[in-house]
Amino acid sequence: MADQSLPKARTPAAPGLPDTEDTTAPAGVSRRRLLTTAGATGLVLGAAGGAVGYAAAPSGATPLASLGEERVPFHVKHQPGITTPAQARGHLVAFDLTAGAGRKEAAALLRRWSDTARRLMAGEPAASGDTDVARDAGPSSLTVTFGFGNSFFARTGLEKQRPVSLDPLPDFSSDRLDKNRSNGDLWVQIGANDALVAFHALRALQKDAGSAARVRWQMNGFNRSPGATAHPMTVRNLMGQVDGTRNPKPTESDFDRRIWVPESGGSDPAWMANGSYVVVRRIRMLLDDWEELSAREQEAVIGRRKSDGAPLSALSGGGETTEMDLEKTDADGNLLVPINAHARITRPDQNGGAAMLRRPFSYHDGFDADGVPDAGLLFICWQADPLRGFVPVQRKLDRGDALSAFVRHEASGLFAVPGGAAEGEYVGQRLLEG
Repeated sequence: MADQSLPKARTPAAPGLPDTEDTTAPAGVSRRRLLTTAGATGLVLGAAGGAVGYAAAPSGATPLASLGEERVPFHVKHQPGITTPAQARGHLVAFDLTAGAGRKEAAALLRRWSDTARRLMAGEPAASGDTDVARDAGPSSLTVTFGFGNSFFARTGLEKQRPVSLDPLPDFSSDRLDKNRSNGDLWVQIGANDALVAFHALRALQKDAGSAARVRWQMNGFNRSPGATAHPMTVRNLMGQVDGTRNPKPTESDFDRRIWVPESGGSDPAWMANGSYVVVRRIRMLLDDWEELSAREQEAVIGRRKSDGAPLSALSGGGETTEMDLEKTDADGNLLVPINAHARITRPDQNGGAAMLRRPFSYHDGFDADGVPDAGLLFICWQADPLRGFVPVQRKLDRGDALSAFVRHEASGLFAVPGGAAEGEYVGQRLLEG
């Protein structure tokens, strides 16, 4: 879990394609458009919202009805669900092509999936067999993102088009991976600000798979709902820590180089232009052990104050975005940010500039027979090259991160996520029909 935060700024669009952060587009008139509640005054992106039963919403709050109205466009330069602000609900699902299914069947599947994603993201029903699960809701910032695993290329006879960056990740000493819940031919990420909208998309895409592909594994996640706090802030994870302070932002000059595959040049095949590589890790948090620590001990593990996310080197004043002073010591000469603190180890300047865009979901899958929670983080990170993004940081964590004693990596996957589909195209068309 690297020390980075989610971006809110917009990524410039290619000619003829809308902005990847355009979540304010009107949903249009459909049978599932959410009716505006009396007194709603419009949409304020990124602001906190009131909830039913509140006497008064905080100043600048997002009207509750707007949560359903928010729509993310499907046809964009970069696929949605990458720089889109994090949603309250998420589903991750991997599929394997069935025996006998090849390139032709995969192309037909991606065509069906893209059409369904476009419809549902616009607040419309699926083309056929709609379950009506989300009949009364708007699009609720729904996004659907598609990717290809290493094994997909052999299954479809496209080995020559497999990117070098999709080579399997190296083994890490802290891994305790379940192979049945790792990797896969195809990967789908679903996010929405309404649980029924998210499930509706999951079910529709699973039905669309038909006889071409079967589910390999599926995971469910969540984040804080929009409007749950009085003002916009970085999310907290299930350890209670502010999680994601130093995420690269689209406004930074090197963001595109770090996150997106370039349109031309480089070692990636042409079909990956404007795409990215995603690493997915199911990281279980050993919460019983973590919660035995005092707040001060927890802060030493992370390197930041639990209350506001400020670095421990900010003795007085300062806040979450205050620059961390790695050399600052106390009166006894001890480093204020311990040498093995998670926030120190994951900094780009401690890893040769390695950076990745984190966009995780928390998860909770119940309790075991002893009452131990099966809970943690669905870690999702994006980069132009995983060997220069995720791998060096994880290797550094493997060698001495204080947080390692309180987490366990239980599943892993790496997927190539191509650029967005233009009008009239489906995701992956340049690969499958090139």
